[in-house]
Amino acid sequence: MQKIPALALSAALAVAACSTGTPSNAATDSAALDTSGAQPATALADAPFTVQEAAAFNEPWAMTFLPGTRLALVTEKSGKLKLWEEGGAARDVAGVPPVLYAGQGGLGDVILAPDFAQSGTIYMSWAEAGPGDTAGAVVGRAKLVQGAAPRLDGLEVIWKQDPKVPGRGHYSHRLAFSPDGRYLFIGSGERQKFDPAQDMKANLGKILRLNPDGSVPADNPFAAEGGVTAQIWSLGHRNILGLAFDGSGRLWNQEMGPKGGDEVNLVATKANYGYPIVSNGDHYDGRDIPDHPTRPEFAAPKLWWNPSVSPAGLVWYGGDAYPGWKNSLLMGALSGEGLIRMAIDGDTLHKSDRWDFGTRIREVEVRDDGSIWLLTDGKDGKLLKLVPKA
Repeated sequence: MQKIPALALSAALAVAACSTGTPSNAATDSAALDTSGAQPATALADAPFTVQEAAAFNEPWAMTFLPGTRLALVTEKSGKLKLWEEGGAARDVAGVPPVLYAGQGGLGDVILAPDFAQSGTIYMSWAEAGPGDTAGAVVGRAKLVQGAAPRLDGLEVIWKQDPKVPGRGHYSHRLAFSPDGRYLFIGSGERQKFDPAQDMKANLGKILRLNPDGSVPADNPFAAEGGVTAQIWSLGHRNILGLAFDGSGRLWNQEMGPKGGDEVNLVATKANYGYPIVSNGDHYDGRDIPDHPTRPEFAAPKLWWNPSVSPAGLVWYGGDAYPGWKNSLLMGALSGEGLIRMAIDGDTLHKSDRWDFGTRIREVEVRDDGSIWLLTDGKDGKLLKLVPKA
């Protein structure tokens, strides 16, 4: 486990305790916080927003807003897709595929196709059973037909985790389209099996890049090798629960570390992020994992947390509704029970804010009006709107 130097930790704590000081001290404290695993939380009462509850869902996992409307799609882990309207009801969407609802598995992410306004196409991920006691994530696409009785038409599976393995954890199955709409990126977890993250013959523990129909782009870094290897964009990942492109078109991911070592990465083609060979956390049984600095050939995280915050949901914010937040990443925290803001400065990230919600935050989304929305985790999950304070 990477140790936090006493000086760095002291400086990090000073950031939370003080709001005054010389600019040079502020810069020093910020740098110490960014390079340590620490990030103290601030009470929600001191946040620059108030929280409004908008709806309740059963184990919500992901959501996406329909542009130009007050509608959103929300997935529930047990296998329901909801079409929610602000100020109205949440209707069941028919035609959702059967899901393997067990452990961390079930219905996962939902995003809109880049041409949704014309095609009505949405993309979803879910867990499915395989031979024997195996399981794996899949991704499919379908047309969303709206109206009084919304439904999915023409569901087509376009991708599967390969191989399917025993266990019910670390599916990841987060989705994101590139800003130009040409490529679908998939975060594929290593399914708690460690070694597949480094196995080029498996698409587990990888970020994958596909065409919207699930085929492999000819310019993928390993396209010439064929098979699932051709899908790979980056490798050495653990449990990817957030993918987001920023305003400059760069891809970021966050992922849960083992016992400690949660991280945010700037994703580069062919880059190897080192898991399970390196991590700033340790195995749950106490065995040490060498820290990132011991193996500089592996890409290091831009930020990391130890103790864990258990990241979930990641979004880029480019609006003006929340002063000082423009060009930030926003990340939910499960065990950390809150929301984390990270300011982007070129290829650098800063631990800017962490607010204590006292409940697990599963998802973060931005509506096209610039408002920020959260989903809390669990059987009594809530949809929350963050309203900037005047």
